[in-house]
Amino acid sequence: MGILGKIVGGTLGFAIGGPLGAIAGTAFGHVFDKSGEVYDAGPKQGLSVGESTQLTFYVAAFSMLAKLVQVDGQAKQEEINSVEQFMVRDLNLDLYGQRITKNIFFTALRSPQRFEDFAYQFYARFHGQPQFLELMIDILFRVATADGKLSTEEENLIHTAVKIFQFNEIDYRKIRQKYTGAVDKSYAVLGCDKTDPDETIKSRYRKLVSDYHPDKIASKGLPEEFIKFANEKFQEIQTAYEDIKKERNIK
Repeated sequence: MGILGKIVGGTLGFAIGGPLGAIAGTAFGHVFDKSGEVYDAGPKQGLSVGESTQLTFYVAAFSMLAKLVQVDGQAKQEEINSVEQFMVRDLNLDLYGQRITKNIFFTALRSPQRFEDFAYQFYARFHGQPQFLELMIDILFRVATADGKLSTEEENLIHTAVKIFQFNEIDYRKIRQKYTGAVDKSYAVLGCDKTDPDETIKSRYRKLVSDYHPDKIASKGLPEEFIKFANEKFQEIQTAYEDIKKERNIK
């Protein structure tokens, strides 16, 4: 059962606190006030530390996406559609999961909190897990470029997250290249340059495979709903390396 199956009402906002807790409390309370069908999650008990971590990641992702789609003014329907497509295509959420996730998203869309408020709380929780910081930046780019373009306002907001996360600027540019039509996409996926020697390529590949191995990602506490997305990233790394091996005749 994913973290969404543990949601039992608005009091779960207290499990994570801060700006994200305010979003969770409002969004989840709204779900259970308005929904005619409540998922039976068993005894209504508090979340474990691991479940609280998963909940923080989940709420942060859609709260930050909400602020991203409205950064250049009022959120357009096509931008909202791109978030909904991410829910279905990348996270494979069922109707129950979509309903809860939309409540998180629209609660954050209407909230007075800033993108930075959510980003700082996310960093405070996950600064020791760089894979999760990179995944969040990847998610922001994925949705921002779903319409085939990246506005200056969107890019600036994503770069705000990069600075808050203290994320490496070179690695950030590689992620950006992957989503903005990089000529050498395989190198961008590995965070390398085409001029890098073979040993650098191999070393980077080994590190990424270790960081994003499905078993390792699952053990770190990524929400089940996001594991599919992380596994796709792992496969993307494998494919990119195979392409480069063929190009360079690496044994």
